[in-house]
Amino acid sequence: MKMQIREADAGPIIGKDTLKLRVALVQLYGRPTKQECIANAVSQIRQAKDRGARLIILPECFNSPYSTAEFGRHAEEIPRGETSQALAKVAADLGVYLVGGTYPEREGTRLYNTCPVFGPKGELLCKYRKLHLFDMDIPGRCTFQESSALTAGDRLATFSIGSLKIGLGICWDKRFPELAACYRQLGCDMMIFPSAFDPYTGPLHWDLLGRARALDNQMFVALVSPARDPTPEYVAYGYSLMCDPWGRVLCRAKEEQELLITDTDLKMCGEIKQQIPILRQKRDDIYELKAMK
Repeated sequence: MKMQIREADAGPIIGKDTLKLRVALVQLYGRPTKQECIANAVSQIRQAKDRGARLIILPECFNSPYSTAEFGRHAEEIPRGETSQALAKVAADLGVYLVGGTYPEREGTRLYNTCPVFGPKGELLCKYRKLHLFDMDIPGRCTFQESSALTAGDRLATFSIGSLKIGLGICWDKRFPELAACYRQLGCDMMIFPSAFDPYTGPLHWDLLGRARALDNQMFVALVSPARDPTPEYVAYGYSLMCDPWGRVLCRAKEEQELLITDTDLKMCGEIKQQIPILRQKRDDIYELKAMK
């Protein structure tokens, strides 16, 4: 299947003096086996690097069917498992920062929906376990209960690329504005949410949630979805996107497998905080938000 590619023009460098970062959002179809899913992801990661991306982001549950019955069959230890080893190797080979979407993690008897991040030497920079599990029941539309198979995470996770600090969430997490606000307090100017939204709430809430989290916290927000495949039990929405700190959508995929390349101008984060200084205007004497971990 042919992959669509959308590309911008600026370079991929970020540092103290150059505040531009080229980012790839990789919207992937599932494949019949875990090994084929990994191979598909690695192929697209290499294409993203060829297009100049320095930060590459995969979607939620990219190596497994999104099914409570399948999580245990596809689960692995992180970073010792098969998927982690493949992602670490390609990150090191290409010298990129790689957000490994999510995949089921096994630790002892527990399963987690986990997002690992690998650095340009193949090192595991951090891993984030989904805090808010996807339990939803809209009769006749979508019913899912992640908590029947997965354990919720219990802490935030961040990593940095030069001067840019990035926070992690997973799908359902973006419905909780307090989480993104905690990351804002930690100094993050970007949040990444690998996300497998459903096709019913997707048209209603997907763009709205991405734009709201970006605007509320004056940060870049990336939502990265699997491609839409109507054949599995759970169908993902697609339409991966990147929002800027003004709440504008910089790029948006369609439903099929697609590679989005976008350039983020990080000067915008400082400019909007000066022009619309809501972060300085919060009434800490009246209300307070505090991250516990």
